[in-house]
Amino acid sequence: MTEEPRIDDLGFARVDLERAARTGDAEVVYGAGKTPEQVVSILRSLQSKHPDRAVLATRLSDEAQAAAVVLGAEVDPVARAATLGPLPEPRGRVTIVSAGTSDAPVAAEAALTARVHGAGVHEIRDVGVAGLHRLLAVREELEEADCLIVVAGMEGALPSVVGGLTGVPMVAVPTSIGYGASFGGLAALLAMLNSCAPGVTVVNIDNGYGAGVFAARVARRVHR
Repeated sequence: MTEEPRIDDLGFARVDLERAARTGDAEVVYGAGKTPEQVVSILRSLQSKHPDRAVLATRLSDEAQAAAVVLGAEVDPVARAATLGPLPEPRGRVTIVSAGTSDAPVAAEAALTARVHGAGVHEIRDVGVAGLHRLLAVREELEEADCLIVVAGMEGALPSVVGGLTGVPMVAVPTSIGYGASFGGLAALLAMLNSCAPGVTVVNIDNGYGAGVFAARVARRVHR
């Protein structure tokens, strides 16, 4: 009996074909630094192994997005990402809360990632702390989530405020949005790491993908 290959060696990449069996989630293509042809080749390899589920490519250049469309993938230009194959039936609810419109690309990456990884997604946009009444008006929606993703740049205060309003599991995402002294998101990252609200988990700057995977896994476990 021939053993199925664990990797697909494309020469420029060794695609992990059994990651879904180990972790429940297939490998994802990180598109930064890859040519459009390389992105397409890896997507094809993953989709042939997992034809019943969507595979994801993130951080795609405009050229890679165009190549993904030719392949037949669905492209989200705001998230700068593409999916090839059917999205899974959603389990649970991930709510993505973003501070401002400028945070949209990171929030969109988190939303698409959560969907690809099997969670239902609800988005609440433009509720930053500069207009606190906007956040208070949607407080009940926060409580309906199995996991929250809170995306903010500038001083990164939004996750602390949300963490003081609800005990729903939360992952905070600092973005690189802000003026000079925000240091490309470092100010927001440090603010979130030093939050006085308990239970705030933090991913790296602009890492909507990492937050989406975490939140989807929480939602899926709640609704196994």
